[in-house]
Order: sequence, then structure tokens, then C-alpha cells
Amino acid sequence: MRKRVYAVGIRASLAAIALLFATVAAAHAQLTTTIAISDPHGEIEELLGRGRQLEVERRWGEALAVYEDAIRRYPKEPELHERFDGARLHYDVERRYADRSFLDSLSRLSTERALNLYAQVLLKIESHYVETPRWKDMLDRGTNNLRVALSEPIFFERNVPRHNRLAVEAFQDELRRTVEPWSVVSRAEARQAVSSVARLAQQRLEINPTVVVLEYLCGATNALDPYSAYLTPNQLNEVYAQIEGNFVGLGVELKARDGGLVIVGVISGSPAERAGVRVGDRIIAVDGRSTAEMSTDQAANLLQGPEGSTVALTLAAPEQPARKVAVVRRVVEVPSVDRVGIIDRRYGVGYIQLTCFQKTTARDLDAALWKLHREGMRSLVIDVRNNPGGLLMSAVEVADRFIERGIIVSTRGRSAAEDFTYSAHDIGKWRMPLVVIIDQDSASAAEIFAGAIRDHMRGKIVGAKSFGKGSVQGIFPLEEANCGVRLTTAKFYSPSGRPFSRVGVEPDIIVRAAARPINGRLPDGEDAMLAAAAEAARNLTQPLQARNSQ
Repeated sequence: MRKRVYAVGIRASLAAIALLFATVAAAHAQLTTTIAISDPHGEIEELLGRGRQLEVERRWGEALAVYEDAIRRYPKEPELHERFDGARLHYDVERRYADRSFLDSLSRLSTERALNLYAQVLLKIESHYVETPRWKDMLDRGTNNLRVALSEPIFFERNVPRHNRLAVEAFQDELRRTVEPWSVVSRAEARQAVSSVARLAQQRLEINPTVVVLEYLCGATNALDPYSAYLTPNQLNEVYAQIEGNFVGLGVELKARDGGLVIVGVISGSPAERAGVRVGDRIIAVDGRSTAEMSTDQAANLLQGPEGSTVALTLAAPEQPARKVAVVRRVVEVPSVDRVGIIDRRYGVGYIQLTCFQKTTARDLDAALWKLHREGMRSLVIDVRNNPGGLLMSAVEVADRFIERGIIVSTRGRSAAEDFTYSAHDIGKWRMPLVVIIDQDSASAAEIFAGAIRDHMRGKIVGAKSFGKGSVQGIFPLEEANCGVRLTTAKFYSPSGRPFSRVGVEPDIIVRAAARPINGRLPDGEDAMLAAAAEAARNLTQPLQARNSQ
């Protein structure tokens, strides 16, 4: 049996779909609330308008991307959060019903087993979630989730094909009148309430009761916060593959953009790279099937398959004719240490790019450090831009390579069992001058590392303020259906006790304009952040050189 795993990422960048693991974003309900916002330049209203238009077009993934970026710019605006939550619910429905493992669960689970699974999830929430659960809220979230699902064509066509929208509206009205007065004060009462709703849906709309129970289950988890969620069997396997750093697939990262699917990353050495797939390519068809009317998850599922099988992609690049490539699905190793080298030989400035924090990161980092040491490294730049996070312990192990003693990070949860303090150990330290590059996409585990370096004044932080994800997630497998849940179990704090949530890490040297790494590589002469970091490393190295020459 798989054990519970703690992670502080991956950052919930729900806009980006990492087909490394064929996972996708999330989404919530179309809301009509109007809130007066102080926005002298009209930027928030413009963002809301763009998001609403995407909602009307049912492009939930792209709407999420708009709202997520807007929240990071205007974190205190409540309507942005409401629209994000609404888009997430809708997209979650599409996501589940494009997932073959979820559909298989629906066909295999009896109503009684589904109710047992719901009760197990409520027990996990009660035992581990960072805040005290309110059972009535759990039920209401499930009811809202079912309402949203009934508004989605993919759910409606599969589950209520013999009924029209008027029948659904009548059921929704009856559901509201029935559920709203209920008082639910225990897990057992919540289970009983969901059982009653499932029977009502079966009587009125002939919906399989298991379908209703699972919507209530997803409502209970996915509405807790942006990082907690139900994990289908495929998604649970993808999480473990992400932790291990390998998976079977193509080795590409997709993003929904302008109504299409664009490749925004290709892993070095992956089957996709060997087949000639490039960053910027747009997927037009998969195995001859047009992606024009597909959701991102539907396309993602088509790209999945057993090791050794082949998928035919039709790709289009800007200002180039469409081309076809055949890609064989293979085991792809995801490098957590992607670039290693000396970027200034005169001053011995080493460079390491950390793309994520997984089980192999500390080991891979050690190999990179010794390589640079043999090449004459006298100072080091560690680049965690666009690093979405990963394992909590991996971040601690990496920070421990550079910090001699003291706290690296602490966690605090609702239960004392979630309170931990992780400290450095005074053995085998690398003591060279250090510079860390961060940006707005550096999150969770990357922030733990950068925050520890900052608070211990161990090095200079260069770039832009980080993402601001300050919570720990536990991954809990559920044997009932080979699925799982991801729950926020604690918040984490820097060595000085500062929170990270919606705060992030502020750099010592702010660089506002920078080119981002493309396909794991940085364009020569265009990277202002890297140039600033190299200059900071040289400045840190010069006093040491002067002392050594005396």
C-alpha cells in the first residue's frame, strides 16, 4: 500500500497542463455577483471581462489562467477569487469526465461503496485538514458541485440523456428546498444526507446514485482551497510519478491558449524532442482526430498510452505549414537539475537550474556541485525560476547543503501532529558565495529554499517576488477505489517565522524585465535576471579573491 506523502507543491498553476504527467488544471461556477472595486485604471474590470468571455465560450482552463494571473496581481479583490472558484468547479467536471480511470470507477463502484468512499474522505478531512471542517458546509459544497455538473454538457449527456433541462431545473429547485433546511453536525449525518440526495436524483432524473455521491465527494474536497482535491486513479498515479521523477509519455507540457493547445515545454531527451516536437507548436490533431472541439483534458487523455505505443500528432508552428510527427511513448526521466555550467570563468561563477524538488533532487544537486567544483567554481548561482515546488523534504535537503545551522522551515497545522521544525545539520556544507534567482513562478518548495537562504543571510536573492504558496499538502491514497485525495495539512513559515501564503519571497535585487527559460534553456544575451545574478556573484567573489591574494 502506498503511504501518505507530504508535498509543498506543485504550485497550483492551474493554467499550465503538465503532460509530463498528463495532469491538468481545475475550474468553479458561473457567478453573477457584482462587487464595486476601486480600480482607477480599469485593469481589474478588463481582466474580469476577459474571463467572463472565456466562461461564455466554456473555455474554463483559459478562464482559470486569466483569474489566477489576476489574483496574483490583485490578491485582495474578492470577485477575482469568486470567479476563479467558479471556473474551477466547471473545469473539474470536464476534467473528471475526460478521465478514463474516473469513468471506470463510476462503472465499478456500487452506491454503498461510493458512500463508504465519501465517508473515508470526510474522515481524512476531519483528521488532517488544516482547518476544522463544518459538516453542513461540506454538504452544501457537494450540492453546489452537483448543480454545476448538471449545467455541463459532458455530464448532462452522459447521466441524464432521457430528461430535458426543465426536468433538471425542477430537480434543482426541489434539491434546494430539501437540503437547505437540513442541520448536519457529524460525518454520519453527512453520509446519510448524501445518500438521500442520491436516491432523490435517481427518482427524479434516473441518475446513477454513484454519480451523485462522487460529485458530493469532489465538492467536499475541491472547494476546501485551491490546492486540495480528489485524485482519480490516473491522477494519483501521476502524482507519484511526479514525485519519483519519471513517467510514461511524450515529455511535453501543454497550455490552453486562444482556444487551442500549445506546447510550452519539451523535456530534453524525451520522445517528443527526438521526434522534432518544438516549443510553440500547436497541436491540431491527435491520431487524426481534430482537437478544435476538444477540452484540454480530452486531448491530454489521447496523448496517454502504454509504453512502446505510438501517437500521431499534427502540429502547426507560426508562419509554417502543418506537419505530422509520430511519437513513441517511452519512460521519460524528468530532470530536477537541468542546466549545470560555469557562466563566468574569470570569476568562477557556477550555475545550476533546479526545475522542481523531487526525490532525486538532492542527489542530482550533489553531482552537479562536485562537477562545478572540479571546473573551478568559486561562487554559485542557483536558478529556481518557474520552479513550481515539489517535496517538502527535498527543499529541506537542498537548503541543508548551504546553511550551517538553524531552522530551515517550520510547519503549523490544526493538529500538533502537523507541527514540525526542520533544521540544518553542520556536516558537509558548501560555503561558496551564493545567489538565488526567483520569479513570480517560483513556488512552495522553491520558496522554502529561497526563504531559508534569505533569512540566514546565506546569499543574495535576485529577480522578482515569488508566487506566495505557503501550504503543505498530504497525499492520501484510498483503497476503496484506488484513488486518493490531496489535502492541505499545514502552513509553512520561514526561519524568522514569516509566512509565505500570498506574501512570497522578496528579492534583495529586483529585476523587472527578464527573458524566461525556454525549453530548459536561456536565450543568450536576453536574460536580465541571470545577468544581474552573475554580477552579484562576481561582487561576492571579489572580496574573497582580494583576501586570498594578500
